[in-house]
Amino acid sequence: MWNKEEVFLPPRVFAGLEPPLSDLQTARVVILPVPYDGTTEWHSGTRHGPQAIIDASRYLELYDLELQRESCQIGIHTLPQLEPVMSAPEHMIDRVYQVTKGIVQQGKFVAMLGGDHCLSLGAVRAFKETFRQLSVLQLDAHADLRDEYLGSKYSQACVMRRIFELCPITQVGVRSLSQEEKQFLTESQLTPFYASHSGSTPDSAQEVIASLSDDVYVTIDVDVFDPSIMCAVGTPEPGGLQWQQVLSLLKSVAVRKHIVGFDLVEFCPHEGPSACAFLLAKLAYKLIGYAVPQ
Repeated sequence: MWNKEEVFLPPRVFAGLEPPLSDLQTARVVILPVPYDGTTEWHSGTRHGPQAIIDASRYLELYDLELQRESCQIGIHTLPQLEPVMSAPEHMIDRVYQVTKGIVQQGKFVAMLGGDHCLSLGAVRAFKETFRQLSVLQLDAHADLRDEYLGSKYSQACVMRRIFELCPITQVGVRSLSQEEKQFLTESQLTPFYASHSGSTPDSAQEVIASLSDDVYVTIDVDVFDPSIMCAVGTPEPGGLQWQQVLSLLKSVAVRKHIVGFDLVEFCPHEGPSACAFLLAKLAYKLIGYAVPQ
């Protein structure tokens, strides 16, 4: 009789973790992969992003030199990919809400891998029910504040407008927006930390932190990065933040605030080299290490 471990490939889970570190019952972190890109308007393929990140994560060094520990010791469980609902984006958003709500009610830290940025609305809805004073930190090249786009109020281009209707938002890295969005920012008295200023002075991180409530959900559209290190995105934009700028900001937020969960969205693996998938796997692992103390 053959041995299962000898003849079958291991499950494709984050960091290639095995039990007990990957057990759902004891893991403090749950990875939620959502392969959906129903509202993408330019480069499609972000539905392949979650699995590409998970596959690249198998090559991570589990010891974090900066934190001087193996962050995975807290336990990281990877759920199966969430089956898409293609009837309408609001239906898929509701599915993300329902699943995330169930995970949060178990006291888990949720790291969602998308997929389309519209998915973040479902996750924020779930977290807002538990963390009443929630605020959202958005790292993104685009404002995503349109009220409607291509006939839908639930497009990725509208996600932060819908989230702002639920809770306060802080935007970092924005370098592209429409006239409609600029007018909405003015009327709502919102002031993004534009990419040209983000991380340029020691005070900028402190200003970002001061704008947030104690409980923070982080949504990262990966086009916030400069295309020189992250070209694999659905909607590329010149300029952007560098690796150390993003890590420094996230670490500072984690030290001063309670990060309750996060997502990485809009990664389109076919548009760039495998180094992009590895960068995001490492980003997810670093943010888990920052946000979930041992």
